[in-house]
Amino acid sequence: MGVRCSKLSVCWWPPHFKSPRLADPTRARALFPCRAENGAAGEDGSGVPVFAEYSLDELRAATDGFAPDRIVSEHGEKAPNVVYRGTLFSSGRTVAIKRFGRSAWPDSRQFVEEARAVGLLRSGRLSNLIGCCCEGGERLLVAEFMPHDTLAKHLFHWEAKPLSWAMRVRAALYVAQALEYCSNKGRAIYHDLHAYRVLFDVDGNPRLSCFGLMKNSRDGKSYSTNLAFTPPEYLKTGRVIPESVVYSFGTIVLDLLSGKHIPPSHALDLIKGRNISVLMDSCLEGHVSSSDGTEMVRLASRCLAYEARDRPNLKAVVSTLASLQKDASALSRTLLGIPQDTEKEESSEQISFSSTGKAYATANLEGVHEMLVIDGYSEDDRATFKVSLSSWPGQPAESIQVKKHGDDAFHSKDFMEVVECYSRFVDTGAMESPTMLVRRGFANIVLGRLEDGLEDARKAEGISPEWPTAHYLQGMALICLGMESDGHEKLNIAGALEAQRKGRTRTV
Repeated sequence: MGVRCSKLSVCWWPPHFKSPRLADPTRARALFPCRAENGAAGEDGSGVPVFAEYSLDELRAATDGFAPDRIVSEHGEKAPNVVYRGTLFSSGRTVAIKRFGRSAWPDSRQFVEEARAVGLLRSGRLSNLIGCCCEGGERLLVAEFMPHDTLAKHLFHWEAKPLSWAMRVRAALYVAQALEYCSNKGRAIYHDLHAYRVLFDVDGNPRLSCFGLMKNSRDGKSYSTNLAFTPPEYLKTGRVIPESVVYSFGTIVLDLLSGKHIPPSHALDLIKGRNISVLMDSCLEGHVSSSDGTEMVRLASRCLAYEARDRPNLKAVVSTLASLQKDASALSRTLLGIPQDTEKEESSEQISFSSTGKAYATANLEGVHEMLVIDGYSEDDRATFKVSLSSWPGQPAESIQVKKHGDDAFHSKDFMEVVECYSRFVDTGAMESPTMLVRRGFANIVLGRLEDGLEDARKAEGISPEWPTAHYLQGMALICLGMESDGHEKLNIAGALEAQRKGRTRTV
């Protein structure tokens, strides 16, 4: 299976981008501080409530007294934890509430510290942690609720139709991106990673449960998975290391390939014996190219290498999976078979954007890059921002050459170099240029660092609140993160600002 490029596309188009349809602003949740009059109190810039500590009474009320009909999952004797679907009366938000067994967290201080640390993470690839409760012997976590079941349910216990190859690849990619994001934020260890930890949100996007980021002891000894699926080093030392997470991710790749939860040793024997057809899910026959299937099997075997040092890092895993995602423009809800809301779909067709807005809404990277090049540093002439070359880590004269090198790299699409050069200005406080932030943000998005790109665009908005480009770039990043309605809300804000700016220009 190949990818055909149109005249507008270019070889550096990252395959993880979507081109979703434009959405009605009435669909969107108000996620941004500048529109707080429409948003829920206590939301952060990602639209997820800021982490908070809840009382036991609040969570008891949210679950109707921890009623059995509110249970969405529960574990066995070794991990007697139960997850409930709850409704917070303060906001009306539906949440997932995990109630631990009384022996799980004897140290209440450690529990709250761990929860707060995980609660700082915010990603469209995670079911984010929004709160906890620690009263007496009770230990509970509160997270975003994912309404469309687990990956395990869709793989092993499907009813109407099996999970498509496109969604299997997307699930693997999104989970890998979630793990890479967590690792970059200092949470490299994920405990007990398996298909039940992968959930599908309201839009059908795969997300990784935040619960696995919580460890049960300070020495990292927490692994309740069947011994046949545990990393070799854990069996030897009782410890989980970052490479152990890659091994566990490899078992999920096996699940996606086979449609069954088979022990890695058995799967590797089939791979070594070149019995790949026996390994592959028969439901995928005729729907997967030989090259794609082989590449996915190769990735699984690399992740499951016996020696931890032989396993790929998460960046390499993401890169491999991004190249396999051939249906990036398809909506996740379509791939998962979630019925469309016809009223919303009809209204979405009524939205019209300028050519600039369309480029961002469809993630037309060639078009966006061209516009950013043409705009140059024009916004810097309008904006007021800090320049402090005394903060420059070197001779001030050198800064001119570094800026020129960064600008040249942006023109020639050397995006790794763009990030490196502009970061020397932005991260040291030498120059908080909105143009540099947007260019670095765009480069990060092209490189697949969507969260970093979104953050750069938000910083640019902070300096130039009325700059349409800063809002447009946020919209594109949010859409690429799978937060379509949020992204289109931001695109609509950008479109309004663009129209206002053009109107002022005409009057002058």
